[in-house]
Amino acid sequence: MKILFLISEVEDIIKTGGLADVGKALPIELAKLGHEVVVMMPYYKQVAEQMKLANAMPSQILHVGEQSYQFDVKALTLHGLQVYLIDHSYFSQQSQPYSDDGNSSEKSATNAQRFSFFSLACLHVSHELHFKPDVVHTHDWHTAMAAYFLKSDFCHRHSIWQDEQFFANASCIITLHNAAFQCVCELSKVPILDAHSQQQVYTDNAYVNLLKTGISYADKVCAVSPTYAKEIRSHIGSHGIDDVINQAPEKVHGILNGCDYSQWDPEKDPLIPANFNAKDLSGKAVCKSKLQQQSGLKRVKSVPLIGMVCRATRQKGFDYLMPILDELLAHKVQLVIMGTGEPYITRQLHDVAAKHAGKFSFIEAFSSEWAHLIEAGSDFFLMPSEFEPCGLNQMYSLAYGTLPIVRRVGGLADTVVDVNEPNSNGFAFNEPSSLALINCLRKTLLVYNEQAKLIAAMRQRAFASKFTWRRAAQEYVELYCS
Repeated sequence: MKILFLISEVEDIIKTGGLADVGKALPIELAKLGHEVVVMMPYYKQVAEQMKLANAMPSQILHVGEQSYQFDVKALTLHGLQVYLIDHSYFSQQSQPYSDDGNSSEKSATNAQRFSFFSLACLHVSHELHFKPDVVHTHDWHTAMAAYFLKSDFCHRHSIWQDEQFFANASCIITLHNAAFQCVCELSKVPILDAHSQQQVYTDNAYVNLLKTGISYADKVCAVSPTYAKEIRSHIGSHGIDDVINQAPEKVHGILNGCDYSQWDPEKDPLIPANFNAKDLSGKAVCKSKLQQQSGLKRVKSVPLIGMVCRATRQKGFDYLMPILDELLAHKVQLVIMGTGEPYITRQLHDVAAKHAGKFSFIEAFSSEWAHLIEAGSDFFLMPSEFEPCGLNQMYSLAYGTLPIVRRVGGLADTVVDVNEPNSNGFAFNEPSSLALINCLRKTLLVYNEQAKLIAAMRQRAFASKFTWRRAAQEYVELYCS
């Protein structure tokens, strides 16, 4: 098949989060399966400064009503993939990939215009390159509008391309990585969308919702885990998209993301002080000692060490964690948290760390070196998320024999099996509350201190847990063909 893969960031080119991991790994695996994949993304200012790519084709002009958009197209080859980058001032003159100008309303309007243009420009370039896709695969709100441009009469009204049958057989799939972000703004502030669009896009009181519009027009909707696919059908877990999801629930699917084990392999990891594997855990003990030393914790082998690497936000469960943090640290335990985020959370973490010196270390930063050391040196990894569409850190933790402690939501529910269940590889709780979290943590400490053989068996099952991109790519191909 020919697959047009539209995404806002790709690892090794630019990355702000886990979306970039997918932007690199999934198309590579799809290509390995024999499919022709073309990736398109914006040519951001940071990318231009670092790569200085040449034009891949003559300058292009999009005419939409009275608006004209002139842009260039850059190209590069990444791990055998053909990647085209849309070069317009919307991206080359912005300091960040996603607009940070003005207040929230202005930011949303700017993002809506920029990425609506990007989605249309990608389809235009595909047409000009004579790349006739069988599948147009979009991701989150950034490229959701491609479904609208493909499936509505917008392009016909504006004569975007002469061959109106070019995309006639293309199916459109949107993958939802985090439906909490939808890009909502006043329709009148998105010039690329004409007056007629109001009858076709998803609007609420004259506010357009890019993500809901894309979901409405897409042929298939794929959440990044089976459990998240169920959650977005419910009012409580859907972030408010359940109205459009439940208009056609049969087109909703869930495919768990994969893990890049070339970067997360304790046997070969160059960022940790000692390598190890399931058969020889001596290196893990070295990593724990080094983590304790570097984070200012007491160097004690027998004390269970819990690690956490994430953004300090409500989504990551800090509303549940902060009220019981002192209570947890009253136990024989050590805790290391690394991350940046909401100031009201980070201030509290600094205060608690000062009270519990030697037991709790908060590192307000992010670095790959620290992230790898925490994964390798911790006994447990904490992810008490309010919601977690897929999650990657629990996969990294399992690969390092570090048992995850998670709330049973989204991809966490699909990857971590609680100690009370057969084939357990971690610890899980259900209720979104501090009480449920502290009870789970106490259960974890009890098992660690009293059931060493069970912990050892769980570690072995953790090492054996694999979530590959090859498996995910095969499932996507089945979805494309269904």
